[in-house]
Amino acid sequence: MSSDAIPSMPPAPAADASPREKDLYWYTHVYQGEQMPQLTLRAVLMGALLGMLMSVSNLYTTLKVGWSFGVAITSCVLSYVIWNGVRGLSGGRLAPMSILENNCMQSTASAAGYSTGTTVGTCFGALLLLDPQHRHVAWPVLAAFTFATGALGVFLAVPIKRQLINQEQLPYPSGIAAAETLRSLHKNDALTLRKARALLVAMVTGAAIGVLNTAEDQFEALGRFFAWMRARLFDIHLPDLLPAQGFQQLAGKPLVSFGFEPSGLLVAAGMIVGPRVALSMLGASLALYLGVAPWLQALDAAHAGDPGYLISLPAVAGGTIWQPVRWALWGGTSLMVFASFASLALQWPTLVRAFALFRRKSGPMQPSNEEARMAAVEVPLRWLALGGIPIAIALVAVQAIAFKVQWWAGCIAVAMSLVLALVAARSTGETDVTPIGAMGKLMQLLFAVLSPGNVTHNLVAAGAGANSATSAADLLTDLKSGYLLGANPRRQFLAQFAGVLFGTLAIVPGWYLMVPNAAALEKYPLPATQVWVAVAKLLSAGVESLPMTARVAVLLGALIGIALPVMEKLLPRARPYLPSAMGLGLGWVVVFSNTLSFAIGAVLVWIWHRLDARSEQTFSVPIASGLIAGESIVKALLAMLATLIGLST
Repeated sequence: MSSDAIPSMPPAPAADASPREKDLYWYTHVYQGEQMPQLTLRAVLMGALLGMLMSVSNLYTTLKVGWSFGVAITSCVLSYVIWNGVRGLSGGRLAPMSILENNCMQSTASAAGYSTGTTVGTCFGALLLLDPQHRHVAWPVLAAFTFATGALGVFLAVPIKRQLINQEQLPYPSGIAAAETLRSLHKNDALTLRKARALLVAMVTGAAIGVLNTAEDQFEALGRFFAWMRARLFDIHLPDLLPAQGFQQLAGKPLVSFGFEPSGLLVAAGMIVGPRVALSMLGASLALYLGVAPWLQALDAAHAGDPGYLISLPAVAGGTIWQPVRWALWGGTSLMVFASFASLALQWPTLVRAFALFRRKSGPMQPSNEEARMAAVEVPLRWLALGGIPIAIALVAVQAIAFKVQWWAGCIAVAMSLVLALVAARSTGETDVTPIGAMGKLMQLLFAVLSPGNVTHNLVAAGAGANSATSAADLLTDLKSGYLLGANPRRQFLAQFAGVLFGTLAIVPGWYLMVPNAAALEKYPLPATQVWVAVAKLLSAGVESLPMTARVAVLLGALIGIALPVMEKLLPRARPYLPSAMGLGLGWVVVFSNTLSFAIGAVLVWIWHRLDARSEQTFSVPIASGLIAGESIVKALLAMLATLIGLST
């Protein structure tokens, strides 16, 4: 078979085929890891470059909108385009990358771009906000924790992969989509190439928006350029908010971000999450800004001066701007946490199946020659012991030395990582949704019992479990792509491990440059980070530390969070017409301008679908992905550059 051959998945074996029959079928008819290059230096370096960029991109989106976005398809398209551009410049002297090289690149990029930044922005962002002196964690601690949790996820995926992918054949929809994208690119499929061009154009557009909405005082040269354009031609600088003072004021003071924020990233995020979530967010935010906030302000005014009364509606910027989200995040967080737990509980069959790999397998003990050859390409379980155990010990040591977590509690956190990884991996495989929010909150609840009153232990344990589980689930998505393309799992594993290293090398300096201090961190909306902070505070200080109105919001949020998943389960046909529990919760955690942009993006996609469903299904996701990647990468790089300039002056 030539190196340019494109694998095609033969008809799958029968659903009731034995695990051995499925494995032999794959090895005989699909596997081609020896027929073409896979784990090459150029593939790993390309994946490292793209993954490092996407790691800071996902850090920015985590701080901005509370989401991190998968990088598999984006990295596949960019790798294909970049390498073919390099080949063109070389006059064709460089060989094209094989499809398995690009799949290996995808594994490295995903591990670097997705498995490192999320916990840095949430766990360590929360630690920075809660520290009395607002001190950063030392960089060796951050680097060790980030690498250990990401690498542990890679090793945890080893015993899970053969059960969920080889034997149960779980779909992992994003993995299938990435494999089909690579097939189409290597066939030079015209439609896929048009999708690639759309993604690239959207990236350039997103990058331009990211520059144009940068504050004029962030860079002197950029400020002079905006001033020159304003004087000579027209004003191209995009304002922070339209209108500048918001749509409406309350008691003579504006409400934070009560307007439209010119951002392609936010609109694109709405294009991806869809109308149900986005409109639920907007509805909840409108209720907060137009209904609840005026009521809270009137309540506070009526009780001004009362001894022991806790102010409900906080004001920021020296008391000149109302910030409703500071109060609302308690109810929003409660809603999302209880909705996550309720959804998880309703998926109890998934939880039961998650532990199927621990059952004793029956069958002949002597493998055939083909089985022995196949075992030689799979990642052996001894790698889990040789690599996973030292990494687990290192993670316990980091928690004990840097954060004073007792060793036995650190061992529990690491052991729970395997449990969370099992659940997260199955949920991702079956639904393409990783319930990492519920996973992190479960760890926080556990450590509220093991180490009561200690918010640092609470956050660190949640970060260890959540990041390891996220890493394992995401990397199984890449292994699904490799399974469909006939890749060598051992080589993919090595590419993923290398990706975690490269991602750590990028995200650690990126974090300190993007967020040099707590004041810089607080300029971001921080929806996900604030949820971690709120849960940690609530579990350590108790509900009596909250205003009575916030306690009522917590209770109502819990009731709504439980009721909506139950209603969806009992009335599946009514689900499209019910509000999204996560959308409602997020609407009280993010500022209004974010929810408005999300809703605009979702409505635009809905209208596009109504007018031309085929083109919308083809191009909406590449365009949205490009806008998100372009703006977030540029904004992250500009933030780091601003810090570097400040350090040099």
